Amino acid sequence: MAITMDDLGTPDNKCGALTAAERKTMNILPGNMRLIKTLCTTLLMTVSLAATVRGEDVVRINGSGSALDMLKPLVEAYRKTNRDVRIDVEKPLGSSGAVKALLAGALDAVVSSKPLKPEEMAKGAQLKEYGRTPMVIVTEKSARKQDISTKELEEIYAGTTSVWQTGEKIRLVLRPKEDIDTTIMRSLSPGLDRAITRSHSRPAMIIAVTDPEAYSTVSNTPGGLGSTSLVSIITEKLPLNTLSLNGIRPTTKNLASGAYPLFKEISFVTTPRTNPAALKFIGFVYSAQGRAIAEKAGVLVTAKVKADK
Repeated sequence: MAITMDDLGTPDNKCGALTAAERKTMNILPGNMRLIKTLCTTLLMTVSLAATVRGEDVVRINGSGSALDMLKPLVEAYRKTNRDVRIDVEKPLGSSGAVKALLAGALDAVVSSKPLKPEEMAKGAQLKEYGRTPMVIVTEKSARKQDISTKELEEIYAGTTSVWQTGEKIRLVLRPKEDIDTTIMRSLSPGLDRAITRSHSRPAMIIAVTDPEAYSTVSNTPGGLGSTSLVSIITEKLPLNTLSLNGIRPTTKNLASGAYPLFKEISFVTTPRTNPAALKFIGFVYSAQGRAIAEKAGVLVTAKVKADK
């Protein structure tokens, strides 16, 4: 279904208008078309009801889709010993959209894949580094491919290679131009940077707005090719074919050694108004138990361990 991109916000502008550069008609996946644009409003309308739940502290948290996937096993573990706390996690607003909601008072904390902008810090947003997760090149499950090179990616994004060796058509799943995943992919090589720019100018390209939409689309599209995070692959048990990049597997060990180049940052964002219940949960995430859970889920935890006083 073809719609204009004005019907949506980009992942980093979900509660506001699009930039002029994004105002082009493209084929956008029909699922969640208007959901993202209205989610901030929905949060603002519902949080007051959530906060009145008797006997429960409510923690409202949102952010990057892949980072929210990391939170799922952490929330489950935390709730086992903190049954008086309810942690509300809605569908992902994206890092920038969630920070906007945080500063508007609709959230208590954000788990982000982007650095803060100066204007966000000026309004009271505070970022604390947590870790990184490999960003993985993935295909639809039946694809007969195990490794992909930077040169192959350049040719696929540029459109000079359009079929797999089996003869099946490659269906590239893009992310919006300003999305952090697009920025990360551009960093792999100057040639891929140029090829990604070309891919966004080609007609009838598939553009997935959110992280869940991206990995679901690759999974459900014959010949699909895209990218997602290792933490999403593990926690969501995604039916995808994961590729090595230039012969290097996308593992946290290879990320830690510097052998694997692509990764998404994971950080927590709070404000001076963040409530004690949210700060306590974040403290659990940074604890030894929380770190172990995150590492099992595909995160290289880089936050320093606090020394005992």
